[in-house]
Amino acid sequence: CYNAIDRHALADGGKGGANIAMIWEGDEPTDTKSFTYNELLQKVSKIANALKSQGVKKGDKVTIYMPMIPELPMTMLACARIGAVHSVVFAGFSAEALAARVSAAKSKHVVTADIGLRGTKKIELKAIVDDALTKLDCNKLVESVMVFERFHDKNSESASFEMKDKDVRMDSL
Repeated sequence: CYNAIDRHALADGGKGGANIAMIWEGDEPTDTKSFTYNELLQKVSKIANALKSQGVKKGDKVTIYMPMIPELPMTMLACARIGAVHSVVFAGFSAEALAARVSAAKSKHVVTADIGLRGTKKIELKAIVDDALTKLDCNKLVESVMVFERFHDKNSESASFEMKDKDVRMDSL
């Protein structure tokens, strides 16, 4: 994580932090976001601290089941920052396929999003995670499910998905 972000942000006496580190493009041509190294460092650090606040520590396994949104690589880098092992599972996989991977990795934590978008189609990722937790030994293994809300409204106190006992709203956290 240091090599991917910090050293670039610190380059040239800190001036390197203003350089573009990541450009994200959504499904629509107008749906783009750019992040400087400083912005990326701040976001990855926030996610790392959120993970740590939920008990993620060095050596823990974290399954990431997310759509192609900026928070996906940020979460991967956050896991690397704290020394957690991450396993990325393609967001098109079924609950059975996700459960098999969570079980095989012995993941204690799952990071997902409420929904994924494929063109005009919404994929209910959080519902798929909920289903996966009913399979194999997943419910026993997984301690927390951390959920990014695709269209998070910071003024809303309610989640965009059905909250379960192990769920944590990442955007609010």
